Amino acid sequence: MKSIKSIKPYFYLLSFFCFSIINAQVENKKDSTHIFKINNLEYLEMRGANVMLAHDFYPESHQGGVGLIQNGIRVATNGDLRLEPTPGQWQPVPKVGKRLVDLDSQTISVKMQYPDDGKNGKGFNPIFYPNLDMKYTLKVTAEGESFKVTVDLEEPIPAEWVGKVGMNIELFPGYLFGKSYYMDNKFGIFTRQANGPGFYDSDKEFQLKPMAVGKELVISPEDNKQTLSIKNLKGNDLQLIDGRAKHSNGWFVVRSLVSAGATKNAIEWIITPNVVKEYTYKSVVQVSQVGYQTNQPKIAVIETDKNDVSSKEVSLLKVNEKGGFTEVLKEKSTLWGDFLRYRYYQFDFSKITESGMYVVKYNNEVTHAFQIAENVYDRHVWQPTLEYFLPVQMCHMRVNDRYKVWHGRCHLDDARMAPTNHNHFDGYIQGEETLTKYKSGEHVPGINVGGWHDAGDYDLRVESQASTVGGLSHIYELFDVKYDNTTINQQTKTVEMLQPDGVPDILQQIEHGALSVVGGYKSLGRFYRGIIVPHKRQYILLGDAVNHSDGDIYSKEINASDVDTLAIEKGLKGAPDDRWVFTEKNPMRELNAAADLAAASRSLRGYNDALADDCLTIAKEIWEITKPKFPVAKLSLAVELLKTTKDKKFAEFLIENTDDIEKGIDRTGWIVGPVLDLVANDNFKEKIRKSVKEYLKEVVKLGKETPYGMPYKPNIWGAGWGIQSFGVQQYYLHTCFPDIFPDTYMLNAMNFVLGVHPGVNTSSFASGVGSRSLMQAYGTTRGEHSHIPGGIGSGTALIRPDFPELLEWPFLWQQTEYVLGGGTTDYMHLILAANKLLKDKN
Repeated sequence: MKSIKSIKPYFYLLSFFCFSIINAQVENKKDSTHIFKINNLEYLEMRGANVMLAHDFYPESHQGGVGLIQNGIRVATNGDLRLEPTPGQWQPVPKVGKRLVDLDSQTISVKMQYPDDGKNGKGFNPIFYPNLDMKYTLKVTAEGESFKVTVDLEEPIPAEWVGKVGMNIELFPGYLFGKSYYMDNKFGIFTRQANGPGFYDSDKEFQLKPMAVGKELVISPEDNKQTLSIKNLKGNDLQLIDGRAKHSNGWFVVRSLVSAGATKNAIEWIITPNVVKEYTYKSVVQVSQVGYQTNQPKIAVIETDKNDVSSKEVSLLKVNEKGGFTEVLKEKSTLWGDFLRYRYYQFDFSKITESGMYVVKYNNEVTHAFQIAENVYDRHVWQPTLEYFLPVQMCHMRVNDRYKVWHGRCHLDDARMAPTNHNHFDGYIQGEETLTKYKSGEHVPGINVGGWHDAGDYDLRVESQASTVGGLSHIYELFDVKYDNTTINQQTKTVEMLQPDGVPDILQQIEHGALSVVGGYKSLGRFYRGIIVPHKRQYILLGDAVNHSDGDIYSKEINASDVDTLAIEKGLKGAPDDRWVFTEKNPMRELNAAADLAAASRSLRGYNDALADDCLTIAKEIWEITKPKFPVAKLSLAVELLKTTKDKKFAEFLIENTDDIEKGIDRTGWIVGPVLDLVANDNFKEKIRKSVKEYLKEVVKLGKETPYGMPYKPNIWGAGWGIQSFGVQQYYLHTCFPDIFPDTYMLNAMNFVLGVHPGVNTSSFASGVGSRSLMQAYGTTRGEHSHIPGGIGSGTALIRPDFPELLEWPFLWQQTEYVLGGGTTDYMHLILAANKLLKDKN
């Protein structure tokens, strides 16, 4: 037996060893948040970085494949095999299989393949795939503070595709301009514009010479929040390419080609994002960028990191007239709970009613200044949409704005009948017939008047044209809007912005839209489906719309092969740069357009009686000739014709379809509410009221799903337009059933659009409205990285599964696109409704 003295060194050694194990376990536990692991949402996560694989499904607009969120911002996306160095919107994308998760190896994988038969020459935006069958597995694997991207091919790529198929990942340009990069021992900066030199590749496609070529790329080494390393472990070198050479909406692309004969581990990259130590998302206070009416509920939403343990005290400060602040309210914020990836608190300052400018302060973060005032919505809120956005969008007009011309008299050569059996690249399909007396290629008169360019596409979709007419008509009718700050002359086809002409602008805009819809109907004998340029080269125009065509329907000077190849192939005659007009059989669209014309006939009465008569005549004709599969599809038209004519047969239609109206009360209640007094049937009224009461329960439930008091469930586009529509429906439900529905949800919808929405970017979705708003948007000015005042963006999108994003970038249509229809008029309606209802309470 050894003496205690002889055992002592072993005891100390054992103690040290045990202590080391325990200490290591503590350290490992401490460091576990600083290595990538698969979380319960099936993406790689460590504190400060997330790696998604195939959660998103929109690679055409930079959402898909492998994506990386670093220190709270999305820096990279679309990591996948692609067939071009810098793919554009209509280029082939792979078919995405089911995502598989292996927790043992900490690997996420997805089987992919080319082509995608569901998109190959089909669908809303058809893609035409080359003759290539390729199947592969794309994987991301946790590697400590790094992750590995691997591609396994089932078979080697065909010889003719060697040098063309490569692994791409796209880097968001907006965060990189002016920052540096290293490629091995070479270096440079990310330039604001795409610079040469360029060359033509083997397919005679123009490309820019890569910015750098090598084995390891380090991005933004001077900024530790954005430093990112991409290392190629095998095969061809990495290339850093400027994707804006071919596509104005391109991003920077990191690419390496698949080697000939490669299958297993054909691509192996190690990507290492630098993360800020103990990264914690900076708290964001979300308030209306415009402000609040004095008696309006006022609730700021505070978005925080789930790891944030800082003080939860929040203050409301009044901005002093001569500078500085005075604290008027300070209290602990109220925990709402977890939503998406954040923890939310609320700060209710509704009791503050004194007029003035205010800010909210939380953890040394101070919001932009906003108003509390009785007249907060009287100026600068809805007016920019009427005096800027709608005039700028007016087709077939020259639009002058002081020293500026927004665009010339465009599309005066509208339009040729579209070719039959044709699926246009932007969602128009012409069937086997033209459905009119015109043959394909023939000029259709009477449609070179009125209408608005839809978003940045310059096309005229009947649903957007008609619903803008209808929405404006309801606004004019409900709120008696006599605002006049624009001169509109239909005879000279000239608009002078910021020059009143003595006629309400909204009435002139209703007329302008109705001229297009009615003119099309009278020429074609039916509604047009849409009017759009035939060729992608025209479609992607960034600039004056007058340059789409030469304005001459008989022009022979256009290079037809450059502008309109399809027209030549089909033997179509006429000026080859003219737009095409499409038709379709779509009872639902016809009925909705007719309902909007019926509403317009009321507004136009006394201003343009001939046009009002045309609107009503067409609406009645559509009522008689259109036979939908389900009668309730005629509901909106029945309601508008009942309002306009007071004819009892339309009230009888409502009574006859009581059961269907009840069943779909979430969709129908707000439509029938305004005409209940015109239906002399107590049973009908009682059933509608009972159903509306039941629907309120569902709305209350939906309102509790988010800290914003309403549902936020975007698909591809941001949810802004849908939330505006929800808000308008809530207005009708509140005003028609005031004892049942509160105005709460209408006001919540308005606040959401004005800045109380998820994510770090708290901008108002309405450009030029409020202290902070979208200053870059996907409209006709996107090429200048600019905006149109009063245009309403699509709003905060969801990068799946849980990251809300609103980038300051004009080329992401799913976040910042402007549109006509409800996307425009619902916004105006919400603001005017809130102003009236809140003032009526005073």
